Amino acid sequence: MQALNVKYILGFMLLSLISIGHAETFLTVEQAKGELFANTPMKKMDLTLSNAQVEAIEDASDMRVLSNKLNAWKTQSNEWFLVDQVIGKHEMIDMAVGIDSSGKIKGLRVLRYVESYGSEVRYIKWLDQFNGRDSSEKLLLDNQIDNISGATLSCRHITDGVNRWTHTWQQVLQHL
Repeated sequence: MQALNVKYILGFMLLSLISIGHAETFLTVEQAKGELFANTPMKKMDLTLSNAQVEAIEDASDMRVLSNKLNAWKTQSNEWFLVDQVIGKHEMIDMAVGIDSSGKIKGLRVLRYVESYGSEVRYIKWLDQFNGRDSSEKLLLDNQIDNISGATLSCRHITDGVNRWTHTWQQVLQHL
């Protein structure tokens, strides 16, 4: 009888843990490429940043580089498509980033969002405020970038990510 009760308790605990997690995939990488670059041909680039490049990006953007490996594609017209992550409140947000040949943000898309709330950061209307931004100014939430109530940390971290991505273009990608 006790073994049966333990099974029920363990099963209930497992179901509780499963319901806490809330992951949504909004776009695949290919879908995001299509939205940001239509049918533009791209070449996958296997890029590993040197320690000096990581340091230069961090110094220029005041943001920590999460990985020295870039998941990047380049067009013939020197535009870039990046797949990267930023932290939400507790979990990582998978992002797709389009950067034009002058280093300006062409578009952002949220690929996957794991937090239980705050997924409004995926809305195109909110993401569009980053379009045309480059490394010439440090973007700040509630200054140049509007916040979303209930998603403040995700909004702040996506803003920080844009600062990092534009400086990655400035420090490294434009030279490739």
